[in-house]
Amino acid sequence: MINVSPNGKNGRGAKEANLYTEIAEGIHSYGITKHRHVPEIEQGLSDAANSEVNVSFTPHLMPMSRGMQSTIYVEMAPGVSIQDLYQHLSSFYENEEFVTLLKKNEVPHTRHVRGSNYCFMNVFPDRIPGRAIIISVIDNLVKGASGQALQNLNLMVGNPENTGLLYMPLFP
Repeated sequence: MINVSPNGKNGRGAKEANLYTEIAEGIHSYGITKHRHVPEIEQGLSDAANSEVNVSFTPHLMPMSRGMQSTIYVEMAPGVSIQDLYQHLSSFYENEEFVTLLKKNEVPHTRHVRGSNYCFMNVFPDRIPGRAIIISVIDNLVKGASGQALQNLNLMVGNPENTGLLYMPLFP
C-alpha cells in the first residue's frame, strides 16, 4: 500500500530531470552552490573542529541502484601530514564497528559496501601541498537510511549497536 498525503501525492512526483531516459549513461551534478545539506555538514564539522568550517559541496547523480561516494578535499593545518590525518582518523574510528579506514593506497568502491551498514574510507595526498583527499563509500539504502536508523534505535533502547546489522557486503 502506498502512503498518500492529503494532497493526493506520495512525495515522489515524477520530474523530467530524474527520468531514467534523462540520467542513463551519465553523471549529473545538482544542488551546485546551494545543496540543502550544506548547513548541517558545516555544523557537524564545525562542532568536531571547535571552529567554523566552510565546505564546498556538489552532489552528483549516477544511475545505479545503490551506493554513495563522498570525495572530500581538505586543507590541513600547517605542519600536519597525510600520515597525521590518517592516524587521527584511525584513532577516531578504531572503536566504530561499521567504519573501516582501509590500508594505505587502497581505494574504497561502492561495490565493496553494497547491502551492508559499513562505511569504507581512506586518505590520499592531493597534488597540492598541504591538502588531502578523503574518499568514503556507503550503501545509501542501508548505511544511508534504514541501517543507520536501526543502528540509532539499537543505541536508544540499549541493544548492542550491531543488532540486525551484521550482514556482509554483497560483492560483486
